[in-house]
Amino acid sequence: MIRIGVISDTHGLLRPEVERCLNGVAHIIHAGDIGAEHVLEGLRRIAPVTAIRGNVDTGDWARDYRDKETVRLGRYDFYILHDLNELGSKPAPEGAAAVIFGHSHRASVRAVDGVLYLNPGSAGPRRFKLPITLATLDLDESGELRPIVHTLGES
Repeated sequence: MIRIGVISDTHGLLRPEVERCLNGVAHIIHAGDIGAEHVLEGLRRIAPVTAIRGNVDTGDWARDYRDKETVRLGRYDFYILHDLNELGSKPAPEGAAAVIFGHSHRASVRAVDGVLYLNPGSAGPRRFKLPITLATLDLDESGELRPIVHTLGES
C-alpha cells in the first residue's frame, strides 16, 4: 500500500498539523491556491510534491506551475486541476483513476463512472465557517483507491 497526501487552498498558511497528518506519505498533491512558495517548501520536507497553480497563485514564484497536471503514482494516473468547473460536462481525461481538485474549500469524495473525484477541502485560513481539512489516499494493491478526509485543528 502507498499513502498519498492531498491538500488544497492553503492560501499561504502551512499549519503544523499538516506535517503531523501527512507524516509518512510517499507523495503529496497540492490542488492549487498555494498562496506562497514557502508552503511548498514545507511540504517538500515531508515528501515529494506535485502542485498546480490556483486562481490566487499569481506571483513570479507561481509561473513554474501549470494550471492542470497529470501525475502517475503507483499504477494510477491522477488528473489535478484547481476548479472542477473547468472540466464542464466533459468526463475525466482518458485513463485517469482520480480527479483531484480544490477551489470550493469543501471536502468531497465521490465516484463517477469508476473515477474518483476528490476535493480535500481547505487546509489554509478558515473561510465561511467550513472545517479545515486535507485528505490522504491509500493506493491499495487490490486496485482500490481509499480516500480519507481529515479534519485539522479548530483555529
